[in-house]
Amino acid sequence: MLFSRIEGEGKPLIIIHGFMGMSDNWKSFSSQYAALGYQVHLLDLRNHGKSFHSDEFNYDVMMQDVIDYADAHQLQQMDVIGHSMGGKIAMLLAVRHPERVRKLVVADIGPKYYAPHHQDILAGLNAVDFTSQPDRAQVEEMLYPYIPDFGTRQFLMKNLYWKTPGQLDFRFNLKIFNEKIEEVGAALPENTIFNKPTLFLRGGNSRYILDADWEGIQSHFPQAVLDTIPNVGHWLHAENPIAFFEITARFLKD
Repeated sequence: MLFSRIEGEGKPLIIIHGFMGMSDNWKSFSSQYAALGYQVHLLDLRNHGKSFHSDEFNYDVMMQDVIDYADAHQLQQMDVIGHSMGGKIAMLLAVRHPERVRKLVVADIGPKYYAPHHQDILAGLNAVDFTSQPDRAQVEEMLYPYIPDFGTRQFLMKNLYWKTPGQLDFRFNLKIFNEKIEEVGAALPENTIFNKPTLFLRGGNSRYILDADWEGIQSHFPQAVLDTIPNVGHWLHAENPIAFFEITARFLKD
């Protein structure tokens, strides 16, 4: 069963983080959505955060994990927000189980195939030598030559934890990420449709959803609308959380 953080009472809202993320990335939003009358479920996907590690890692099994979680918590119908890889899982959930999803929010990802583009990040993570028992500052020094962007390094370093006293490690399953990186870019299956309200929200500085992608998006999501948060990149919810919450809250409101 997936690890989760649950806050609030009311209509179920499931939030699915992106690749190498975890539920912690969304905890600042949890109380805000709860105040709108939601019971918010922040999930840790398999091989991420505090959830279990597995050699199986693809969208079919990750989507089924979410369904199994919803069944265990008796969530018959829910609103779903997914960012990046989590958005792909949310899309697959919606097209495969449309009766379970009321409204869908997809943050900065489309249904198309994406070529592998995390090579520098994986190289940096693989370069961290935990046998030398580094502290957090030394881990960051190891990452810096591969990942010069401060925000990306900080995002990744949130996955550090004390495995044993004096021994740091990453919470995510780096071995499987190395082996299954192609799975992260997989496209939504052809001829799948979710014909309910869907919001695609992109960062103005991001290249993940292009204007040219809109026709392909609408072929899967006929009721989709597209909105853009200007002057932010792929981590739009972290770069402008106020705008992200306002736009999504307005969409989710009955």
